[in-house]
Amino acid sequence: MSQPPSIKIESVELHSIRMEYVHPFETSFRRETHRPSILVRVNAQGLSGWGECVVGSGPWYSAETLVTARHILADYLIPRLLQTPLQSPRAAGALFRQVRGHSMAKAVLENALWDLWGQMQGVSLSRLLGGTRSEVPVGVSVGIEPTLRALEARVAEYVDAGYQRVKLKIKPGWDIAAVERIRHVWPDLQLQVDANSAYTLADLNTFKAMDGMGLLLIEQPLHHEDMVEHAELQKHLQTPICLDESIHSPHHAAWALRIQACGNINIKVGRVGGLTAALEIHDLCQEAGVPVWCGGMLETNVGRACNVALASLPNFSLPGDISASARYFYRDIARPDFTVSAHSTVAVPQAPGLGVEVSLSALRSVTEARDCYA
Repeated sequence: MSQPPSIKIESVELHSIRMEYVHPFETSFRRETHRPSILVRVNAQGLSGWGECVVGSGPWYSAETLVTARHILADYLIPRLLQTPLQSPRAAGALFRQVRGHSMAKAVLENALWDLWGQMQGVSLSRLLGGTRSEVPVGVSVGIEPTLRALEARVAEYVDAGYQRVKLKIKPGWDIAAVERIRHVWPDLQLQVDANSAYTLADLNTFKAMDGMGLLLIEQPLHHEDMVEHAELQKHLQTPICLDESIHSPHHAAWALRIQACGNINIKVGRVGGLTAALEIHDLCQEAGVPVWCGGMLETNVGRACNVALASLPNFSLPGDISASARYFYRDIARPDFTVSAHSTVAVPQAPGLGVEVSLSALRSVTEARDCYA
């Protein structure tokens, strides 16, 4: 496999987009009907690499927002990238190190570089990362619904579509009864819950009540920066605690593993700062014997392709929140679409780079602003 001597980016484009969800999506902190995002395009040697920034419209899941991401990208990260040739995408971390935080802004540029790098070498992103699978197990995340009957109907829709693992969003007042309802109807369904930090240790009895319901895991039940209290909670439960929001870097993953704060980790590429950091966390967990899975951020096919490639690595032994393209949007901005097989898997793209092609006409139809830097 021939390897280019370096990557010299000639220009970078930022596309601010807004896409309507097929179904409104509600978590413990917010209900949304549209997905705002930033797509990044890096151009070099007649090729384009794409990345998707998974920030939200406001500081709900993360402190980063659309406004902060555009500011950090335009004023700090993109100028550095345009000025400095890189030997590989892995070098982006060192290039951006002087800028503290802003993991999602950093990740979108690095991920676009990985796409470009794969195209330059004629190699799929999965192969570049060390993936070992041609398909990956996936599940679906189900938001909070108005009633238990509506929740059951929504889950039935996804089970009928082939999903064998379902994640329920929970919050105080929408937890035990919701899990009981779904477990009663589907006793063998792979089921897990996600609290998005909505609880405290004072809610221990709630989690003890769910502990015997055959859950795969309980995701981020406590404070979004906490590890110590999660370690305490884990002592009382058989069900593995999964950390999401608490893990911002390989350092955070190492600290969590050291104090046994969790039984597995949800790796979200944007949250940890890019694919290089995600690979480090994967390897740390694999060495510790702790399984990982790939979390989703309701991405378009650009971000979804990145997630699928990452999830093809060997220690991603739990189904990820990747889902089919049609799960979230009426029409995606990149092709081909991802579909879920009869055994709840998604195929790993084999074409160079991400393996999807952005439709510029579809992109224009959802773009609210575009800026170019050279």
